[in-house]
Amino acid sequence: MLNHKIFGAGPPLVVLHGLFGMLDNWKTLARRWAEDHTVILVDLPNHGRSPHYGEMNYSFIAERVAELLEELRIHRTALLGHSLGGKAAMQLALSAPDLVEKLIVVDMSPRAYRRGHDDVFAALHSLDPAELTDRKQAADLLGNHITDPGIQLFLLKNLTRTPDAFAWRMNLPVLTERYEELIQAVGENTEPYPHPALFLRGAKSGYVQEEDWPLIQSLFPEARLATVANAGHWVHAEAPDVTYAEVRDFLAR
Repeated sequence: MLNHKIFGAGPPLVVLHGLFGMLDNWKTLARRWAEDHTVILVDLPNHGRSPHYGEMNYSFIAERVAELLEELRIHRTALLGHSLGGKAAMQLALSAPDLVEKLIVVDMSPRAYRRGHDDVFAALHSLDPAELTDRKQAADLLGNHITDPGIQLFLLKNLTRTPDAFAWRMNLPVLTERYEELIQAVGENTEPYPHPALFLRGAKSGYVQEEDWPLIQSLFPEARLATVANAGHWVHAEAPDVTYAEVRDFLAR
């Protein structure tokens, strides 16, 4: 079963993080939404404290999330996903629309994308966690490839201390091997999702472009688009108050 944390009480809201992330990335907002909802934060397969698998594609991820909801006896839920989690959320909504009563996708389109994380993979593979002595050494090694301290910090959250050494929480070999599957489109040969959907994008991000909207509407005809000013791909981190309010108001409708 996928690792998860539950906050609050009320109608359920399930939240799926992005590539290289973990459920803690959404903990601050989860606590705010938990005033009105039971918020379930999920570590996706091969991420965080969830099990490692040899597979990693959107059908596989959606199936694992559906299994978790069955274990939790959640038969209908609002579902939010960011980036990779957004595509997984779209896949689950399209394949099991009776399970997902409302869909929120944060800065992601259903289309295929070009490779965009090769620098991150190079940085992660540049260090062997078993040989690290402390986190500063890890940051220095990552800094040879990635200069943004925010991205360094985000990636280093994946580093955990075992009794003998450091280790990655995420399944880096499988994420590397299966990356091409994670930049593919979702929604081909499926019926449109019949329920309300909110696509929330950052104004400074290129992940959801104007030319994506016809495709989004073909798959999610009840969708509306909201653009968050002064935010990039990390909408929830760069504009948490706006993200909180947009999701709260959408769920209250």
